[in-house]
Parts: sequence; C-alpha cells; structure tokens
Amino acid sequence: METFRRQTIADAHVSAVSVYMNQVYMWMTAGLGFTAFIAWQVASSPAALQFIFSNTLVLIGLVIAQFGLVIALSAAVHRFSAATATAMFLLYSGLTGVTLSSIFVVYTMASIANAFLVAAGTFGAMSVYGAVTKRDLTGMGSFLFMGLIGLVIAMLVNIFLQSAMMDFVISGVGVLIFTGLTAYDTQKLRQFGMNAPLGDTTAIRRGAIMGALTLYLDFINLFLMLLRLFGNRE
Repeated sequence: METFRRQTIADAHVSAVSVYMNQVYMWMTAGLGFTAFIAWQVASSPAALQFIFSNTLVLIGLVIAQFGLVIALSAAVHRFSAATATAMFLLYSGLTGVTLSSIFVVYTMASIANAFLVAAGTFGAMSVYGAVTKRDLTGMGSFLFMGLIGLVIAMLVNIFLQSAMMDFVISGVGVLIFTGLTAYDTQKLRQFGMNAPLGDTTAIRRGAIMGALTLYLDFINLFLMLLRLFGNRE
C-alpha cells in the first residue's frame, strides 16, 4: 500500500512537470514567433525604421518599456491574472521585435539564419541537458549570474571605447554565459514544476509565462551574441 501511494505521488509530480514545461516551451515559442514577425514587419518598412532609429527618444522609450515589463512581470506576476501576464509577455515580445528589426539592416540574411540555427541547436541541447542531468547546477547559476553582471558592465564600457577586440571577447563570453544559463534555468524551472499545483491552472499559467520569459531571454541573448560573433554585415 505504501509503495502504491509513493508511486501515485511520483506520477502526479511527473504529470505536473510535464504540463508545466509544455506550457513554458509553448509560450516561449509563441513569443519568439511574435518577435520575429514584428521584427520582419518593421524591417520591411523604411518609414518605420527611420522613425524608430532616427529618433533617440523613441528608441530610449522602447528600451525603458521593455525593462519595465520585465521588472513588472518578475516582481508581481503572482498578482496578475493569467490573461494579463500573457498579454504583458506578448507585448514584451513585440517590443523586442521592434528593437531587433535593425539586425535585418545590419546583417545579411544568411548570417541571421545561421546564427538562429546555431542558437536553436545549442539552446535545445543545453535545455535537454538541464532537464535530464542529475547534477545540481545551483552553484553554476551563481557563477553565471556574476559573469552576466560583468558582461553588462563590459558592454557599457565598450560603448565609449568602441574596441573591436573587446566586442569580440564580449560576444564570445556572452555565448558561454547564455549557453550555461539555458541549462541552469531549465533545471530550475523543472524543479519549480515539481511543486506546481496541478489543479490550479491559473498558477501554472502564470508560472509558465515567467518560465517562458526566462528561456526566451536566454535564447534571444544567445542568438544575438552568436550574430555579433560570426555575423557578416551588409
């Protein structure tokens, strides 16, 4: 009887993780698709490109809005309805598409496609690793977070230095950091899914949106670092 009870509990955990992670990847894919669609639409309009990238205030406003949405979702997602959290995530994805539209002007289509394929393959492999490994990646996560802070500082410094060598190093280190973060975040999300309240669909949906945002950011940043590292400019 005790063995049966334990097996039932284990099956419930597996079911909760499966439902949760399926929603995470579904919404992450939806976000990436929406970002790509918006980026292509904006890049196809010379007037839109000129309005956005020739106006510093508009560009700064877009960046501030993106940061605001991420902070709001991270800090208060549990207060939002599932529909509101989803709308905010999709809005963030759309704004990211607007700001990323410039890559279609700066880089060749072949470079963008290659960077996307490499990013997708790397992301997929590391996400699988994070899901199946028995190794606790918590320590690696702390190290990667410190590296991420250093990366942001280096990028800000290089805005003024304009060093090609430093940009190359930043891109290479960025690829390593976001590759590692993909595995770490996947494991963290699976652990969260183990404790997800299977009967509370609203809580699962909100948690899935946050998980989707986390992996979305890992993928986007990995893609951009690869593009900076190997992309051929127009």
